[in-house]
Amino acid sequence: MKTFAHFNASTVEEAVSLLRRYRGRASLIAGGTDILGKMKDRILPSYPEALINLKTIPSLDAVNEEDGLLSIGPLAILEDIAHNPTIRAGYTALAEAARRTASPHLREMGTIGGNICQDIRCWYYRNPDNRFPCLRKGGGRCYALEGDTRYHSIFGGSVDEGCIAVHPSDTAPALIALNARIRTSRRTVRAQDFFRVEVSRTTILADDEIVTQIQVPRPGNGAKSAFFKFALRKSIDFPIVNCAVMIKTSGGKVSSARICLNAVYVKPYRAVKAEEAITGEKINEASAGTAGDAAVSDAKPLHDNAYMVQVARTLVKRAILACG
Repeated sequence: MKTFAHFNASTVEEAVSLLRRYRGRASLIAGGTDILGKMKDRILPSYPEALINLKTIPSLDAVNEEDGLLSIGPLAILEDIAHNPTIRAGYTALAEAARRTASPHLREMGTIGGNICQDIRCWYYRNPDNRFPCLRKGGGRCYALEGDTRYHSIFGGSVDEGCIAVHPSDTAPALIALNARIRTSRRTVRAQDFFRVEVSRTTILADDEIVTQIQVPRPGNGAKSAFFKFALRKSIDFPIVNCAVMIKTSGGKVSSARICLNAVYVKPYRAVKAEEAITGEKINEASAGTAGDAAVSDAKPLHDNAYMVQVARTLVKRAILACG
């Protein structure tokens, strides 16, 4: 690794001030499970001149529920979220998403803020020593389009319809399904509006902006949520497809639904057609299957990943049935 400066921030304001000082040439570190690998392999054209440690900021790992609102600090450890009794009871999809992320050791290091802000895992983008200067690095082409697309987008691309790398987070679709909001050092946005595809960027965060809190409204009576994930191994692996669902029922029928897939598109994919298909219906094999079909009706699989369409269809169906 190259040399870099290291700062232990004591407040959010100090962290933001340091980011402004370095003008895009500094990176944040908390659990370090993503950034350190990127630095060791030198996958990006530029190397951070400084790392700003957020773990030294008090209370950014707090988890509290008050007045029907769950507040989660961005430094909350994934393993703690997975086993938190309040989250397991009232926000099931989020607890299960955290439980299914990576391995136990990595969950004890990784934070929820890092999980939603992590970089893409495309093997061309991640190849050591910037071997493939692709679109997401400011280059001129997406190498995956003519290469191995086994784990790439089934719903098209981005960056001028080029990049087809998928978003890898497990907790992101759960937060979107649960209608969460992300609070930063300068604004509050809906979780579904937090993600953006740009060069070396997966979120809306500016160079001098950090996540300070995640807010999740309690689903309330008549609501259930679920999370399902398909990966080659049950632990460690990033998702090939995952799915989070929150469904509210009234009178035995679905009154509203929020369904989000991930690892199938460049951002978490809100399956609106599936939500419309299940709303007003009783939850059963037939209605869940119809919603699953609707979820992938706009899919455009590539030459190596048509199997992901069936996986996504099945996960939507299973997640809906789990909320029945």
